Amino acid sequence: MTTSRFRPWLLLAAFSLLLFLITASTYGSLGVVLPAMIGELNWSFEKAFLGFSVLGVFTGASSWLPAILIRRIGVRGTLLVGAVVLAGGFLGLANAESLLSYYVGAAACGVGFQMAALIPGTHVLSSLFRQRALPFGVYFTFGSLGGAAGPWMVLTLMEASGGDWRAFWVVQAVLAAIVGGGCALMVGGSKWLAAAAQEVDEKVEQAARQAPANARVYHTAHEWTVRQALRTPQFYILVAAYFSHLLVGVTVASVSVSHLTEIGVAAGVAAVAAGALAAKMLSLEALMQTLARLAGGALGDRVDPRWLLVFAQAMLVVGLLALAKAATPALMLVYAIGTGVGFGLTVLAVTVLLLNYYGRQSNLELFSLTCLVGAVSAAGPFIAGAMRDRLGSFTPTFEVFAAVTAVVFVAVLAMRPPRAPQT
Repeated sequence: MTTSRFRPWLLLAAFSLLLFLITASTYGSLGVVLPAMIGELNWSFEKAFLGFSVLGVFTGASSWLPAILIRRIGVRGTLLVGAVVLAGGFLGLANAESLLSYYVGAAACGVGFQMAALIPGTHVLSSLFRQRALPFGVYFTFGSLGGAAGPWMVLTLMEASGGDWRAFWVVQAVLAAIVGGGCALMVGGSKWLAAAAQEVDEKVEQAARQAPANARVYHTAHEWTVRQALRTPQFYILVAAYFSHLLVGVTVASVSVSHLTEIGVAAGVAAVAAGALAAKMLSLEALMQTLARLAGGALGDRVDPRWLLVFAQAMLVVGLLALAKAATPALMLVYAIGTGVGFGLTVLAVTVLLLNYYGRQSNLELFSLTCLVGAVSAAGPFIAGAMRDRLGSFTPTFEVFAAVTAVVFVAVLAMRPPRAPQT
């Protein structure tokens, strides 16, 4: 036995903690800290919130970097570099005096996020677990919890420091260095991880060859190359599904409160009350993401993840259409459940399907290519704002995005496992 029974689960705990911290301190915190930064530095809201787009674009556009680094210097080295870059980004935010220095810090946080979060995490977990849905479900669940915990972390630390937002970013830099470095030390060397992965690969291949033709969950018996996978339509359907969930997620997170407040005011509800209800719906959506990933992790090795993806895309469509017209609490509830479950399940289902369809050996590159669409999806809030300025409402944006997601839903529904590559 190459590895102990408990070491994979210890590494799952370490990577989950790291993803929790990174998500909480970046996407979960920036929007809460920004008002204090704006007040002190006299920035406009437009220029300040552009930092969100910078963070998102650099997170997505740098997804090729971890795969290259992992192949050259190993997971441990990549995590250490990622922790340094992330900590440097937080220190840049802490010392921000101009918009340029703020944007540079946000960009560094995006690159560091990618180098320390999903790509190395999924690579290591897929190398250590034969049945991957459950560990992936746990891992992604902690990411959702980090997004929900971020605002509370900001409020607690800033209250303790007397509202000092610079001290908050310094604390995040220290935590990123400590947790990232600790996780890197736990991973072990490249030789150990390669040996453990080979042992897992042999078990997966043996199970796939012995599986009946009508097995509930398909697992490829072949290891696909990147070039072979890129020739299959299934890969692009999975990329489209990943894109749709990111597009919806970033747009809903940035626009929904403003949209629901406008609808509430139009319906005669006070702006403060409408805004509070909208914020509660956003929190409920985050909770639904967490529950969906837990449930998906429990079901992913028993139910074909394709059906989880079909269900997730359908829920996104329902949630978007409800959000477009969410003038009543009932429609708000449908929106929060629909987009929350859809967003939470999609990333889990896509990650597992990439492994089930193409194997583990090229998954590092394939998942990195999939994550590249994050840079494009960051345009969602900009599109929503442009349509709002021209059409007077955010409603058309959600309807258009629902139509895009519906096309992906049909494609996933018709999708079947790719045929084995010709050798």
